[in-house]
Amino acid sequence: MTFPNELDIVIHREFKAPIELVFDVFTKPEHVQKTFATFGETFTTCTIDLRVGGSYHFVMVTTDGIECSFRGSYLEIDAPHRTVATWSFEGWPGVEAVESVDLYEANEATMLTWKLSFPDKASRAHMKKTNGPESNFDSVDEYLTSLLHSDNG
Repeated sequence: MTFPNELDIVIHREFKAPIELVFDVFTKPEHVQKTFATFGETFTTCTIDLRVGGSYHFVMVTTDGIECSFRGSYLEIDAPHRTVATWSFEGWPGVEAVESVDLYEANEATMLTWKLSFPDKASRAHMKKTNGPESNFDSVDEYLTSLLHSDNG
């Protein structure tokens, strides 16, 4: 994870899986609901309308009953290489960032660059903990491994 400036958070990851499968895991509800909630939350809503102008909405409930809702609208889609969408967490009213996911293949793996760009320092200041995205990518890695293992055995 890097912080290239005061407004952006960037994570680079490598997944030992085909790019099409990695893209699907990030963009199809049947996969997202198995990878996004990584701290024991219960996933209650997972809708994805994967098209420019379409939207997504994810809702999880924590073990202590707190509802966490994330939503946004797709600005750009270039399957299986890139998505760009607005990103908002309903616990932070008035804060909207832009999330980009870029994928490319290298050395028999899929490389990911995830970027969350906030419009100003006040909005960026809300993101005090960054373990959520990292934990999500750990979950994606484990899930991809399980999918590939089940296909081979």
